[in-house]
Amino acid sequence: MQLNGQAALVTGAGSGLGEAVAKALAQAGALVAVLDINLPAAERVAAEIRAVGQKALALRCDISDTASAQAALEAAAASHGEARVLMNIAGVGGAKRVIQRDGSPAPLEDFERTLRINLIGTYNMVRLFAARAAKLEGLQDGERGVIVNTASVAAFDGQVGQEAYAASKAGVAGMTLPLARDLSQWGIRVCTIAPGIFATPLLKELPEAVQQSLAESIPFPKRLGHPEEFASLAVHIATNGHLNGEVIRLDGALRMAPR
Repeated sequence: MQLNGQAALVTGAGSGLGEAVAKALAQAGALVAVLDINLPAAERVAAEIRAVGQKALALRCDISDTASAQAALEAAAASHGEARVLMNIAGVGGAKRVIQRDGSPAPLEDFERTLRINLIGTYNMVRLFAARAAKLEGLQDGERGVIVNTASVAAFDGQVGQEAYAASKAGVAGMTLPLARDLSQWGIRVCTIAPGIFATPLLKELPEAVQQSLAESIPFPKRLGHPEEFASLAVHIATNGHLNGEVIRLDGALRMAPR
């Protein structure tokens, strides 16, 4: 798909990987809707995109809430036209052991919240986007849209305490091929990126020594991933029409240790 002039939606675009993806899409000529539950953060990113002469709109979007997601899609379509690109980057992290220090079981609410946002929220955006994109005119090869979801290496190498996070990201990875098969009749491609350890604002809050230790655990290159590298892959997936149904690890050959 040629991105110039195409409307694109990016969730979690108020910071980190989502911000990098939103800016890369805008650089490629896409009309970007910067979606984030944190509206001021989304507005900052959209303003920075517009400051260099590119098109962007900031919208509040809670991906786990259908009404919020629907409203964001409607507003984006009213401004930029119906989107052909969905980048699902929004998500939450966190870790909690099954048995707490006091011997009590981990709160079920924490597990439910993580799955609600990371897995159900991702699927919610997919289904709402796909139903709209399916009605668009087909482009080259009959393509109507492309979806890029975000998993994590934790989907395969989950560490101690990451049960909820790993389960949610494994779910995203696991539904990639079924989604691609399901949506193939409508000309909508689906791929997933599983990033390793990236230099996001949240990670940069860790002490420098901790960041260096994490970087040293990566076989090569021995550094944290750059958000721009994630964005570059996301844009490539959107433009490479034969990439479909694939989960791509982006991790410098990292395999996470148990803890």
